[in-house]
Amino acid sequence: MVTAQEESRSISENVTWGQRKRFADGKVSLPYSRFLGYDRSEDGLPQINEEEAKIVRLIYRLFLEGQTPHSIAKHLTEQGLTSPGEKEKWQSGTIRNILTNEKYKGDALLQKKYTVDFLTKKQKVNEGEVPQYYVENSHPAIIPSDVFDMVQDEMKQRKTMKNRHSSVGMFSSKIVCGECGGLYGSKVWHSNSKYRRVIFQCNNKFKGVDKCKTPHVTEDNIKKLFVTAVNKLISNKDEILENFEVIKHTIFDVTALETEHSEMKEEMSVVAGLIQKCVNENAQTRLDQKEYKQRYEGLVSRFEVAKARFNEIGEHQQKIKVRRERVEAFLCRLKEQDELIAEFDERLWHTLVETVTVFSEEDIWFTFKDGSEF
Repeated sequence: MVTAQEESRSISENVTWGQRKRFADGKVSLPYSRFLGYDRSEDGLPQINEEEAKIVRLIYRLFLEGQTPHSIAKHLTEQGLTSPGEKEKWQSGTIRNILTNEKYKGDALLQKKYTVDFLTKKQKVNEGEVPQYYVENSHPAIIPSDVFDMVQDEMKQRKTMKNRHSSVGMFSSKIVCGECGGLYGSKVWHSNSKYRRVIFQCNNKFKGVDKCKTPHVTEDNIKKLFVTAVNKLISNKDEILENFEVIKHTIFDVTALETEHSEMKEEMSVVAGLIQKCVNENAQTRLDQKEYKQRYEGLVSRFEVAKARFNEIGEHQQKIKVRRERVEAFLCRLKEQDELIAEFDERLWHTLVETVTVFSEEDIWFTFKDGSEF
């Protein structure tokens, strides 16, 4: 007679097998009541909920315009938009999850977690204990793949910044010292008086023996200079757009990288076969173990060299791709800007400016995302 515990185990194993079979077949299921942007269709697969998808697209746009998950969460809460799970208040963690979930670009990494105890239903993050499946184009995308990749790249960049990316960091994370190359940081003067103001100065100004002599700048001054620089950019718009069309195929060409990437992949495949052959020979024949070890370690070393280069090329290709997407987004925004601006525009600041380099009070350079300098 089957006990209740054995029956529970049998049901759990059947459910687990069914899930893994669906994973292997690339069939995606979402926790729809807690997943923004999708509903379950009649065939059981995700379909876009257009009203919720607008919020997802807004989150991605605000992030690429320079806002943080915290400020985005605050904005959505103030707008009265409901978060996943029908909650009125948005959390920054929810925003980060939306910004990093590959399902929004139409792909799916399946079996991120698995059940470790069939009785308690306890789950664990999958760290290689059971198979994972990455399915491309498994369902309709809300966010284009290139936009998703830009967001992931932007997240990496923000993590490596010495300054926190905040409302103040909107300026400090882009202002660079022309003397030492370090970032400028913010400092509050007269914090408890009516003369209170925020200034930015090199973070290395008072460090070490050779202190930086670059001057501090004020927020108002940066905003005023930005308006001047952007208007020069707009005035040269036609020339910038024409130049890009001429050089884009050269500076973003990845043909040589793609060829080498394929060669490294083939090398890894060949060497993996040689390693397997080496292991099989040792198992079937009496070999000199010293010679075998030397040969085996030589092949493993050769494989690791090819793998390292394969990964390096892949990262380089991704950087070129993201760089091209950033420049094209910059040019698209520039093309839309028909009129000169009269005042500081935060969205243009995030979209157009790469860095502001301070050499002296009279010598401040704006570098835009296409490489233009004013």
